[in-house]
Amino acid sequence: MTCVTQLHMARRGEITEQMRRVAEREALAAELVRDEVAGGRLVIPANVNHLALRLDPMAIGAVAKVKINANIGNSAVESNIDQELEKLHHAVHYGADTVMDLSTGGNIDAIREAIIAASPVPVGTVPIYQAVAAVRKVEDLTADDLLDMIEHQAAQGVDYVTVHCGILRAHVPLALGRVTGIVSRGGSLLAYWMMHHRQENPLYTHFDRILEIARRYDVTLSLGDGLRPGSLADATDKAQLAELVTLGELTERAWARDVQVMIEGPGHIPMHQIEVNVRLEKELCHEAPFYTLGPLVTDVAPAYDHITSAIGAAMIGWFGADMLCYVTRKEHLGLPNAEEVREGVIAYKIAAHAADIARRRPAARDRDDALSRARFAFDWNEQFRLALDPDRARELHDESLPAEYFKSAEFCAMCGPKFCSMHITREITRKLEAVPAD
Repeated sequence: MTCVTQLHMARRGEITEQMRRVAEREALAAELVRDEVAGGRLVIPANVNHLALRLDPMAIGAVAKVKINANIGNSAVESNIDQELEKLHHAVHYGADTVMDLSTGGNIDAIREAIIAASPVPVGTVPIYQAVAAVRKVEDLTADDLLDMIEHQAAQGVDYVTVHCGILRAHVPLALGRVTGIVSRGGSLLAYWMMHHRQENPLYTHFDRILEIARRYDVTLSLGDGLRPGSLADATDKAQLAELVTLGELTERAWARDVQVMIEGPGHIPMHQIEVNVRLEKELCHEAPFYTLGPLVTDVAPAYDHITSAIGAAMIGWFGADMLCYVTRKEHLGLPNAEEVREGVIAYKIAAHAADIARRRPAARDRDDALSRARFAFDWNEQFRLALDPDRARELHDESLPAEYFKSAEFCAMCGPKFCSMHITREITRKLEAVPAD
């Protein structure tokens, strides 16, 4: 059967148009991009059917900049195509590198088709959500239902799919004594199905069929962390690590069939465990790209989890994670709206950028230095232009000093003209420059 994956092409020594575009965007040599894809350390999520629309190829992996994903999609409580397209617009406009459609409510197909048609960035899904929505009870699901849904979404143009193939029947008891149990929706659904039918995870037993679908469309497999910790108390426990070992096995099986793979990770992790989680993933999963949710570094801040998770995201990006899934302030509380999507994306752009600086990416700090020079020169308009969120920066400045005159004033509303330290420093410099040389 024909294989159209970027991994297949790279192993044949080919440099595809998608690899060339990634090289251009990342300021890398095209040969390096090809070699990293061939080694499985870099993925280019680019479904052939999405490429035919408007996808602008990007890459996730060790040699690329740290990427961020924004989750959108409806729920059984809220369902509206226009709202989801507005979220997509906000996510892409403010810098999301990929989006995931996690719709679980009505009109799922129409929403996904609209998102794929409108999205220039890769689109990911969790196919089990739509499969469950189509049956009366979870236990009514069959292996064919799950595999058919993966193929259906691949045909629609989805670029990567989260498939929880690594949660096995033997792993489930390891998670039942946790403080927060199984917090992955896909993981909990499959655990329930396995316990009800007393059978192995069908996504594991039929993994070869999933690989055939991925080969036909070049869908990247995001091997899901069905047993990720949902609280600090459950971080890096036996359940999480048992699944990670299985994901390493599945990574090698996927690579043997020229299928692109990345590994999903936790979750909730205290700061002192973040580095070891990255090391374990890279070792057990053979340096496959690592895609993490957060992680949240404390559990006490509902309504502020875009902050608790951005702290962890910056750290895990520094230690080697390759893509960060954003968390909004609505995490654990409800479905985020467009403004909360914007806020979450900006929080994660900050985290990813900070990680790139810490990893000493070439030119990563250039924008910071340029903004700092503009700040010292009191070039307010240049500061706004270089900001990650120019509109918000200008808005906050203009709350107190809206007149155009103040765009070149040597002070802001915090210090005023008398107490601005940089203004004072500039005055000292002027005085020293005015003193005649001896």
